Amino acid sequence: MAFVKAQKTKAYSKRFQVKFKRRRQGRTDYRARIRLINQDKNKYNTPKYRFVVRFTNKDIIAQITSASIAGDLVLASAYSHELPHYGLEVGLTNYAAAYCTGLLLARRVLKKLELDKEYEGNVEATGEDFSVEPTESRRPFRAFLDVGLVRTTTGNRVFGALKGALDGGLDIPHSEKRFAGFKKDEKQLDAEVHRKYIFGGHVASYMRILSEDEPEKYQSHFSEYIKGGIEPDNMEELYKKVHAAIRADPTPVQSAKQPPMEHKRYNLKKLTYEERKAKLIERLNALNVSAGDLDDDEDDE
Repeated sequence: MAFVKAQKTKAYSKRFQVKFKRRRQGRTDYRARIRLINQDKNKYNTPKYRFVVRFTNKDIIAQITSASIAGDLVLASAYSHELPHYGLEVGLTNYAAAYCTGLLLARRVLKKLELDKEYEGNVEATGEDFSVEPTESRRPFRAFLDVGLVRTTTGNRVFGALKGALDGGLDIPHSEKRFAGFKKDEKQLDAEVHRKYIFGGHVASYMRILSEDEPEKYQSHFSEYIKGGIEPDNMEELYKKVHAAIRADPTPVQSAKQPPMEHKRYNLKKLTYEERKAKLIERLNALNVSAGDLDDDEDDE
C-alpha cells in the first residue's frame, strides 16, 4: 500500500490563516463567545450584557460587559479584594466570597442605573433558587452568565457569584442544577446545603475537623483566620454583616494613593532629527580624537 506524503505547497502556505491571538494562547473560546455576544438585528444596536466571572489565585473578578467593534465595554465591575472594606478580611476566593462579589456587583450596577430601590432582590440569603420579578414601571436589568473556560461542574464557585448576583436583583437566565447542594438523584436543590456554602459553613466544618485532628496544620492553614479572631461558630454572623454592609453602600471606594508627580520612563526618549545629528557629530569627533592620539603614539615609537 502506497502512502502519499502530505506536501505543504506554495498554494497551501498562501491560503494559511493564523488563528486569533487569544485562541492561540488558549484564553478565549470563540465558539462560545460568538453565541454570547450575538444580538438580534431587531434590537437596533441595544447592548447585550454579559455577567463575566473570572478567578485568579488571590482574587475574584466580576464584570458587566457588552461587546462592541472597538472591544468589550465594562459597565460596572467588582472584585473580592474590595471585600475587606465591607468587613471580610480573609478567604477572598472561596464560594462564600464569590457570592459576596456577585452581590456587590449586582447592587453596584443597579445603583448606577437607579434601579436599586425598585429591585432589592432576595434580602435574606436562604439558599433557595430566586429569580427577580419585573415591576410595572421598568424591567429588571438582564445579563447572561459568561464563565470563560471554567468547567461548569455542580458547586463551582462561578455559580456562587451567580447566586450572589441573582439575590442582588439581576435578571440572569439560569438553572438551579449547578448550585452547591443540588442532588442529581432526587433532581432538586437542597437549600440548607446551599445556604451553608453561602455563609462559609463548609469552611467552618473543615476548621473544626482540622482543629481536632491536626492542630499544627490548623494553626498554619488558618493562621489569618486565627489572627483576625474568626472562629467556626461566628462565621455565619460575619457573612451576614458583610452582606448588610454591601447592601448599605455598594459604591466603589476611591483609592487614597496619590498618582506619581512625574511619569517614570522605562524606554529611551525619542530624539529629534537635530538631536540625532548633533549626537552623530559628537561621536565622530570623539573617534577622530582617539584616532589622532593613536597616530601620535606610533610617531613617538
